[in-house]
Amino acid sequence: MSDLSGASVLLRPSVLADAPALAAIRATPEVRARWLGEDDLAGEVVSDLEDPSTHCLTVWYRDRIVGLIQWYSEEDPGYRHAGIDLFLDPSVHGHGLGTDAVRTLARHLVDDHGYHRLVIDPAADNTAAIRCYEKAGFRPVGVMRQYERGADGTWHDGLLMDLVAAELVR
Repeated sequence: MSDLSGASVLLRPSVLADAPALAAIRATPEVRARWLGEDDLAGEVVSDLEDPSTHCLTVWYRDRIVGLIQWYSEEDPGYRHAGIDLFLDPSVHGHGLGTDAVRTLARHLVDDHGYHRLVIDPAADNTAAIRCYEKAGFRPVGVMRQYERGADGTWHDGLLMDLVAAELVR
């Protein structure tokens, strides 16, 4: 896979050399609250990068690593679709980079891979992420009750959102 250029971000296939910077971003309180993780975040990032079922792209902005966007697919012909996950350095939150990254990857998945439907599943209380995904064309489908376990050990709701190819905001 080659680099994907957005309006402001560059998405590059992740390499092991990206792991320290990505682990540092994952360690920030804002990201860790959503992505959790054990004590060895660098090891977890390396494991994610080596997982053949997930395609990881490092998000670059102004020549520095600012996050990671990844995608996975369901290839059963009756249910074929792709899903996206993303985290960004809190220092770049609120500047439209998340929307740009999601839109850039969504365009690639629709145009180059032929997916007709994409999904994303932010925490139901993550209003900033939900707004970001809506700007790219994702729409809420429904609340997934007690979907994920939080750092406090309790279960939290998730919001299933999807995007049909024709609704992608280019």
